[in-house]
Order: sequence, then C-alpha cells, then structure tokens
Amino acid sequence: MRLNIAIAAGLVAGLLLGLVASITGSPALMAISLGVEPLGDAFVDLLKMVVIPLVTSVIFVGVATMGDLGKLGRLGSATLVFFAATTVISVLLGMGIMKALLPFASESLTGAVGADAAQAPELPGPLEFLLGLIPANPFAAAAEGALLPLIVFTIFLAAATSVLPAEQKGVLLSLATALSAALIKLVHWILLVAPIGVFALAAPVTARAGWAMLQSLAIFVVAVLVGEIVFIAVVYVPVVKFVARVPVRTFLRGCVTPQLIAASTVSSPATVPAMLEAADEEFRCSSVVAGLVISLGAGLGRAGSALFQGAGIVFLAWLYGVPIPVTAIGAALLATFIVSFTVPSIPGGSVLSAAPAMDAVGIPGAGLAVLLGVDRIPDMARTATNVTGTLAATLVIDRWEARRGDT
Repeated sequence: MRLNIAIAAGLVAGLLLGLVASITGSPALMAISLGVEPLGDAFVDLLKMVVIPLVTSVIFVGVATMGDLGKLGRLGSATLVFFAATTVISVLLGMGIMKALLPFASESLTGAVGADAAQAPELPGPLEFLLGLIPANPFAAAAEGALLPLIVFTIFLAAATSVLPAEQKGVLLSLATALSAALIKLVHWILLVAPIGVFALAAPVTARAGWAMLQSLAIFVVAVLVGEIVFIAVVYVPVVKFVARVPVRTFLRGCVTPQLIAASTVSSPATVPAMLEAADEEFRCSSVVAGLVISLGAGLGRAGSALFQGAGIVFLAWLYGVPIPVTAIGAALLATFIVSFTVPSIPGGSVLSAAPAMDAVGIPGAGLAVLLGVDRIPDMARTATNVTGTLAATLVIDRWEARRGDT
C-alpha cells in the first residue's frame, strides 16, 4: 500500500513539475524536467531486464504444474474453458472501449514521448506471424527480446516437463520455482525506486505536452474503469443469470465482500478465503467445486487484467504513434491471452506481463512505466473484476455439475 502511494506521489510530482515548466516556460524548470529523463530511461531498463526471465519462468511453472489437471476431470477442463472464453472477450472489449474513448484524449502526443518511439516496425502478414511463433533458436529469441516465440518454446518445454518421471520433473520445477521467487524478489527491489523512475518519466513528457498528457492519462483510466464495469454487466451477470440460473441480486450481493478485499489488497490469492466463504454462505456451492474453481481462479482468472492490457495496448500505440493493423490486433490478442493466465501476484504484475503484447505490436518498452505510473486505480478495478469472474465461474460450474447429477 505504501509503495503504491509512493509511486502515485512520484507520478503526481513529475506531472506537476512538467506542467508548471510547460505553463511558465521557465528555463530552469524545463532544464530540471528534461534533465531527469535519463533516470527514467534507467528505470525502464531495469523493468525490461526482468521481463523475459520473469515471464518465462512463471509460465514454465504454471504450465508444468497444470500437467496434472487432466486427472481432475471435467471440472478442471470446464473451468479452464470458462476462463479462456471470458479472457478473449475481455481483451477485445478493452481494446474497443479504449479505441472509442481516444477521440476525447489529446490529438497527438507523439512528439512529447519522442520521435524515435513513434517509428513502428514493419509487421508481418498472418502466415509469417504464425511461422514466426516457432523460434529456430530460443536463445537468439531471448537475446533479441522476441517474447512471443520464447513463450511458445517455454510452453512446449513445460508441457514436456509435466510428463517426465517425478524425480526429473521435480528437479526442473524446483529450479524454475526458485528462479521465479528470486525474480519476483528482484521486481520488489526495482519497484522500490519506481517513485523516482515514474517521476523522471512523467516530468519530461508533461513538460513537452502540458495539459495534454494529464488529459490522456485520465481518459485511459476512465476507459479501464468503464470497461471493467461493462464487462461484468454484459458477460458475468448474464452468464450467472441464464446459465447458472442464479438471481442477479444474489450474485452481486455475494460478490461485495470479496470485491472490497480484492480492491484493497489488489491480490486475488489474498481474496481466496472471502471467495470460499461467499461460495458456501451466499451461493451454497459444493465445497469440492468451490475449492477447485476458486483455487484455479486465484491463479488463472485474469479476465480483468486482460481487459486492462487490451486497453493499454491501444492507448500506448496511440500515444507512441504506432499503427495497429488487423494482423497486429491478432498478435496483441494472442500475446495478451497467453500471458494473462500467468500474471504474477505482485504490484504492477499486469503491467509487466503486458510486455509481450507491446513487443508484438512494436510499442517501446517505456510504455511499461507509463502504465505503471497510473496503475493503482486500474489495479483495484481489475482485481475486483478477476474475483467477480472467479465467483461467476464457481456458480456456473457448480450448477452445471448439479444438473448433471440430477440426470
């Protein structure tokens, strides 16, 4: 909580410094605003330093562990299908709402974020994109920062690991788990300097753009909040009402306490006890179903995070002047879909894991810090949405299983 406040304070301080420098035209303030830019670049490099090993190690552990899900039968499969389907919808909805609200943002900020950042790479066609997902050399892909091919290789390697003898599988899983833990600790250390890094990124951009930057950031936050609300209203509520056949009022009432805990802790795993209690006391779900679905949901139910990432991709592409053709939308959707299931439960986890989608579209890595600077409110909203989705999945799977038992 204190770190999030400090990051928000750093953002506000940077925005104020840049804004005052822009309005007054003071040479001294402008020099300070632009002079701290190298600190922001260093912070971005620190974030980029951990992205590849963090994403790959977390995905490896997740997929290798999920190799046992087949033994859990139809409940585990149905749960995964629910999370997968809602995640695809959430990404597209986030992109669409952000695109619809962009006209309310400033006309152009490309000059403020840097001319070099606005130059997008030539994107491949659909066939070339699919073939490019298979890395001829995974180490070369890692060195080049090509995250999508590296993720595909990691998934294949983890799937193969899941069927190894227990002793060999345990060695690889222990190594990957330890590496993930070390990288998460490193991320915590890096985030300790996030207030300074965000300040150093916000000040020069705002000094160049003035009020336009504040207006654009506000539009992004509004788009995410609107998107999360709309997503719950048009996806989770109808599914609960018509598929699980549970009254909407009952569902929403039972979600209140878990949502409040989720918003305050910004952690789905921390909300598991409240979700289990709601499933038992409010929804009268089977303890077996609730235990399985909620446990999976705490680690995999990330539709709210995926919506945030979808909106973030569209916003950052506009911010940096990067065009998004149809092929790029497919690349961003695929990348966001894959990594949304492995978002680490750390502050800014959804921001860091957006890197593969950004890379697929051609958005500069500095965009990570832009999202991180305004992440507190969207983080609260997307975590509450993730928890709502897990409870909706619990109800749907429980009622579906109950109807199967009656036949």
